[in-house]
Amino acid sequence: MLSRVASSIYWLNRYIERAENYARFIEVNLNLTLDLPRGTTEQWEPLVATTGDHESFGYRCGKATKETVIQFLSVDAANPNSILSCLTAARQNARSVREVISTDMWEQVNRFYLMVRAAASKGLSSKNLHAFLTEVKASSHLFLGITDATMSHGEGWHFARLGRLLERADKTSRILDVKYFMLLPTVAEVGTPFDIIQWSALLKSASALETYYKRFGRISPDDVTAFLILDSTFPRAIRYCLIKGEDSLHAISGSEHGSYQNQAEKRLGRLRAELDFGDLEDCVAGGLHEFLDRFQAELNRVGDAICETFFAPRPIHSTIAGAEAQ
Repeated sequence: MLSRVASSIYWLNRYIERAENYARFIEVNLNLTLDLPRGTTEQWEPLVATTGDHESFGYRCGKATKETVIQFLSVDAANPNSILSCLTAARQNARSVREVISTDMWEQVNRFYLMVRAAASKGLSSKNLHAFLTEVKASSHLFLGITDATMSHGEGWHFARLGRLLERADKTSRILDVKYFMLLPTVAEVGTPFDIIQWSALLKSASALETYYKRFGRISPDDVTAFLILDSTFPRAIRYCLIKGEDSLHAISGSEHGSYQNQAEKRLGRLRAELDFGDLEDCVAGGLHEFLDRFQAELNRVGDAICETFFAPRPIHSTIAGAEAQ
């Protein structure tokens, strides 16, 4: 497969996954505000921190309010990480590989893009915001289903899955990091109903609440953290994403599991092994924030190695959410 084609398929899926995750971040904070104790101040700034655009937001928008943050993350064309910008980039990548992806995939990308653009033109309000976010998630799920059902599961499909899973692992780590260090006002509130509400909201943002309750029965910060980092069967858990991502990477290169032929396989294999043979105590021994921060840096290095191994010579790019994107 040509490196240009592989790169476009990879980034097409990363952008679609990123748009869905931003919708999840916004929606869960909206739901959380409905359950806040009386007199509690709504917190929107952590959502900007999740995307890695805190400095850009502060420079352009000033104070983080509900209106400014939602606008910035949803339909701000000047923000390269907004849902609108992600769909614009996804559509551009899809167009460049129109001959490779299926007609159904191309049509769904276009429907998704036009829906988001129409919402941006009309403007988002409290009346239509929830419907917009629900439609973003549903459109992303539909694209994923169409891709799996209509695209041959060869190299192109594996590049698509690899991009999607690396993006998902990154965003799961970011929302967990923000909750642990920014959403809880004081240490005294740990274990209170307010704290439980926030951990429940975190699970909802990963569509994990029902699965978590079936397995654990009650909300425990340690159990939630271990579940979202170390579980090997839940599709949005970090470890699951690395396991399936490594499967696709080996399928692309043709190397056997437990071996590597390039830096991408070496770095991803090492990162996966750390979670395979680790436990929650290993993750929090030096501080959960420090662990997640290092994980995100290592995941970015995996992304860099993928670009260097499969997409070189590298095209002109911009830095988005800590990862280099076409």
